[in-house]
Amino acid sequence: MTTMYAALLRGINVGGAKKVPMAELRALLGELGHGAVRTYLNSGNAVFSSESDDTDALAADLERAIAKHFGFEVACIVRTGSYLKAVLDACPFPAEELEGKQLHVTFFSGPAEPDRFEAIDPKAFAPEEFRLGDQVLYLYAPDGLGRSKLAEALSKPSRLKGIDATSRNWNTLKALVEMTRD
Repeated sequence: MTTMYAALLRGINVGGAKKVPMAELRALLGELGHGAVRTYLNSGNAVFSSESDDTDALAADLERAIAKHFGFEVACIVRTGSYLKAVLDACPFPAEELEGKQLHVTFFSGPAEPDRFEAIDPKAFAPEEFRLGDQVLYLYAPDGLGRSKLAEALSKPSRLKGIDATSRNWNTLKALVEMTRD
């Protein structure tokens, strides 16, 4: 059975580093045997169809292809369209009342273990807030991600040791959900 997926690439096309043209990313995904390949924006969002049901293997294959083609490593997280829809539906914040730039989702390559974040004092960052979901972290940042002190605290390398993480704003998540509808 063919499933629709989203590939979320971490840290490409930011400040001139790790340039990955979207046309080349689409071609790489096609060369890997995937269909219905499309990209969204220039920041490492691709959707594709595959008969595989192994998201970890899909991500690893794409990471190897990128390293071979571009000569640098890029962490990739692959999730099904139905998973993205479930993340959208499980949002603990009133998403319909917020601007897309105020709400972000960080996707993790593994479980969002609460003990990684227990040292963060929520009161110290109010009105910013975060909540954990299944392999995701929801962040409410009323002034946007670029000004968020909580986002900075959440993304410390020691906190994320051993897992890959990449964030998307709410508008991007909604677009990816639409693009991956089966």
